[in-house]
Amino acid sequence: MPEYVYVAKTSAGEEVTGQLSAASKREALDALHRLTLFPVKVEDAARWQVNLDFFNRRPPDFVVAAVLSQLADLLENGVPVLEAFRVVVKQVQHAKLREVMTDIRDRIADGEAIDVAFASHSRIFNELTISIIRAGAEGAFLEDALRRTSAFLEQQSEMKGKIVSAMIYPSILAVVGTGVVTVLLVFFVPMFQDFFDLLTASGQPLPWTTRSLLFMREVIIYYGPYIIGIVLFLGFWLQGQLSTKWGIRLLDRIKLHLPLLGPLILNSAVSRFCRVLGTLLENGVPILRSLDISSQSTGNTLLADAVKLSAENVSSGESLSKPLAEAGIIPPQVMAMISVAEESNTLEGVLVKVADTIERNTARRLDTLVRLIEPIMLLLMAVAVFYIVVSLLLPLSQMGKGLE
Repeated sequence: MPEYVYVAKTSAGEEVTGQLSAASKREALDALHRLTLFPVKVEDAARWQVNLDFFNRRPPDFVVAAVLSQLADLLENGVPVLEAFRVVVKQVQHAKLREVMTDIRDRIADGEAIDVAFASHSRIFNELTISIIRAGAEGAFLEDALRRTSAFLEQQSEMKGKIVSAMIYPSILAVVGTGVVTVLLVFFVPMFQDFFDLLTASGQPLPWTTRSLLFMREVIIYYGPYIIGIVLFLGFWLQGQLSTKWGIRLLDRIKLHLPLLGPLILNSAVSRFCRVLGTLLENGVPILRSLDISSQSTGNTLLADAVKLSAENVSSGESLSKPLAEAGIIPPQVMAMISVAEESNTLEGVLVKVADTIERNTARRLDTLVRLIEPIMLLLMAVAVFYIVVSLLLPLSQMGKGLE
């Protein structure tokens, strides 16, 4: 039986804390009332325990997709929500996901909305998943929302699998290349030091490539630990700064301007917006509410601000496309389709088709980009080794000319 920790007050106004066993949060509250205690806060004791993420990893997307698909099947066949969750919990093999689904079921049993219950586990369910479930709960198409989410997660899992597979060899090259260069600098270059000293003593300056190589070696030997410490400190500091509102906004702006990756990130955000908004409108959700929900699913604060501005425009009786176009974030070809669809009153259908098209193009471009990484890594490794070899051989050539 689950354990609950509580903070409550006695009839005299004194605050007390404790822990009790109960089948649900509701029963825990009833037990406190029987003890003539007035509950201030009651929480599952498991949530107060230390969460060791290293041993309690996030379930893979395809596992989450399978669970949501099964839940959608049960609900479509008329199984009550709580019973559907009970069946799913019994069949989930992943320990962490079973714990999460159990908690969601308990929250729903305590009267919490299903989208709020899912949102309490944002580490397991991403923003888009929660937004679609919220839309399905509000628009009375929860089964379809769960199925759409499952399909999206499966597609995302497949794409991640392709990227990971394609990145294995480049990652090995990066590690091996870094190791080779480090070994050459630390152990191989010192073998030529006596020769370099002899050449310098004879009045012949070392080539600039050789001087730069020796400088890099000294930096690695004498300042390497300090550089690593500074990099780690800056990494932790940046992580803290990027968790603030202005940091998130700055990071989103930087992402959109990254070479090669920027257009892919933008297309991904736009496709999310189009898919969620189109799905909501298809299921009869009012456009203002649809815009509010879809703005939360973009994954980019700049695009979310543009969507919220368009909602204000729509509420005043004007068009949706005008503020979106003025924001300058959504690609012109997509804006042209949205504008035409709005005028012809076919916005919901066009938005979903636009999302499908963008996702196909993005997947194709991402696949091409990943395939380019392997030759780029080979080229970088070859350039680094060639630079070291040339830096070591140039002084030999210089001394040979001096002896002629």
